[in-house]
Amino acid sequence: MSSKRKIGSNIVPLTGAAALLSLAVGLAISVINNRRKSKKKDLPGCTFRVNLLASEILKLADRIIAKSKEVHDAVASIPLDKVTYKNAISPLAELEAQQFPLVQSCVVPKLVSTSDKVRKASAEAEKKIDAYVSSCSKREDVYRVVKSFAAKGEWMGPEAKRYVQCLIRDFERNGLNLTATKREEVQRLRAQIDELSLQYVQNLNDDSTSLLFRENELAGLPTEFLKTLEKVENGMFKVTLKSHHVAAVLELCKIGKTRRLVAMSYGKRCAKVNLSVLEDLVQVRHRFARLLGYSNYADYALNLRMAKTSSKVLEFLEDISSSLSDLANKELAVLKELKKQEEGELPFGVEDLLYYVKKVEQQEFNLDFGALKQYFPVNLVLSGIFKIFQDLFGLRLEEIVDADVWDCDVRVFSVFDLSSGELLGYFYLDMYTREGKYGQTCVVALQNGSVAFNGARQIPVALLISQLQKDSSGVPGLLRFSEVVSLFHEFGHVVQHLCNRAAFARFSGLRVDPDFVEIPAQVLENWCYESFSLKLISGFHQDITKPIKDEICKSLKQWRYSFSALKLKQEVLYCLFDQIIHSAENVDIVELFKHLHPKVMLGLPMLEGTNPASCFPRCAIGYEAACYSRIWSEVFAADIFTSKFGDGLLNQYVGMQFRNKVLAPGGAKDPVEILSDFLGREPSIQTFISNKIECSL
Repeated sequence: MSSKRKIGSNIVPLTGAAALLSLAVGLAISVINNRRKSKKKDLPGCTFRVNLLASEILKLADRIIAKSKEVHDAVASIPLDKVTYKNAISPLAELEAQQFPLVQSCVVPKLVSTSDKVRKASAEAEKKIDAYVSSCSKREDVYRVVKSFAAKGEWMGPEAKRYVQCLIRDFERNGLNLTATKREEVQRLRAQIDELSLQYVQNLNDDSTSLLFRENELAGLPTEFLKTLEKVENGMFKVTLKSHHVAAVLELCKIGKTRRLVAMSYGKRCAKVNLSVLEDLVQVRHRFARLLGYSNYADYALNLRMAKTSSKVLEFLEDISSSLSDLANKELAVLKELKKQEEGELPFGVEDLLYYVKKVEQQEFNLDFGALKQYFPVNLVLSGIFKIFQDLFGLRLEEIVDADVWDCDVRVFSVFDLSSGELLGYFYLDMYTREGKYGQTCVVALQNGSVAFNGARQIPVALLISQLQKDSSGVPGLLRFSEVVSLFHEFGHVVQHLCNRAAFARFSGLRVDPDFVEIPAQVLENWCYESFSLKLISGFHQDITKPIKDEICKSLKQWRYSFSALKLKQEVLYCLFDQIIHSAENVDIVELFKHLHPKVMLGLPMLEGTNPASCFPRCAIGYEAACYSRIWSEVFAADIFTSKFGDGLLNQYVGMQFRNKVLAPGGAKDPVEILSDFLGREPSIQTFISNKIECSL
């Protein structure tokens, strides 16, 4: 935008029915227009295919592989002295852009199809495509051609240079710059890593340990929960060590001995077997990383991430921990005093944290989350979210009623730039739980945005999968507050995907630095805790003109920050452990936790006989050397929100800056550069720390 006028300050906030009516009128007009214009079910510019039969999915997978092989073979056949951008790099980039929506047409039905046969075919196709993609990443002939082009230095621009560098990096992370013998060793070690990781997790999944308690030993737990427990001899209740049982006991049980026994047993799971597995796993990871030219596994893992080095991660975690120590000590003192009042002089332990935090929150905040749910009807929340995102980012949403979908509840929207009318992309909304559907809330890219060699632009398409429930009559129901926050977060990812303007599909939408990908969505979660926006998305279900009250809005914000320093220190403890074992060799894993625990947790010792290293799956698979990333995202999201949006939640000038400077580049620019450009300085942890302290009890 050319003007720096604060457009957001002139927007009249609409609450309850007004917000719903505003969106309903707009959608009704677009529905009428769409019906008048066309009955076509295809989305112009979208090559993602809906409702393929099982046989069509398998045939499409074969065609995808055949076409990819044809292009890779053609690139591999180019004489090294004849390599150009047009004959080597452009075909690979365009193949990636063209095939991604076709690949997703094969693999997404596994998540959403109503047909078991189709879901099975989709899973089979995914295995076949994954195996082929893995083989492509090991093609030395293609690597030589790409490397030859890079050596010429004939770049088409900074994004093209970044793309070529990513191609080379991916090949070399598979060992293609090594001798044949070393490449074989890389693959052998990778297979060993996969085997050990899965073994660690499987051991935890197979653990069937349970504890028996009398009813009076479970005092404080709701009758509804007790009814779910198996009853054995003498009327004893069986409590398993599965997370939903453990969390309920630690949060609600009044009996300190019970909490301690459950916490100790939970921390002893797979103690001997998984300790041995983790020690072997970490050693193999270090060998794997050294073979690829890295000093340790953490440096290998962080090379792809915003943090870059293990030393920077350790400094970040230690700064966060030390900056919050004073606040955490105050929080701990409150909990210790409460335990003294309730249980006498018994020492306070880590097993008491959840119970007494819950108790203080119940005493301090006027929050009944069951009652609060009545103020969040699904359709009203959606209308409010749509209004906020449209006003903030200069967008216009239109529902497409005749689009082809896989279930009658799925909705499809086109998204336009409000100023120019340009179609930015589409998104599918699959909100409600059903049999066979993927069980988590997430956003899936169906088509990535990109620009072809001839200048034609491919528009992005996204799918938001949620697990909301309808009421007994099949009508969309009411949302828990946690579901409202989750929806805001996921719509942040939708906007992140659709507003991307990267030229290469490789850098489109959600294909960004793993440390960066959650930052935009976490920024947008903040709107769920501000009175202005809470009133836009809420209304009593029997009279939606009545939004939630100001005191509830205030309590929600206070509740968000309650005991946040102590909670964060617990997370930092595990992140430090993960980072240290993956950045140094020959670490005594048991002694490391014994050393870190009292240091980080303000003198609270580990529970006797427990071994957290044996039951910490995040460091075994999925987040190894990267457990810090969630905190990293939260810290820099807080910096962005407070620094830029704190004075105007619907300031469209700032919203458009965020859209153009943070969302538009995608993975085409360095994330630190992106955030520094938007903030006008390098991102800092100080805003995050200040927020915690100012909003604390």
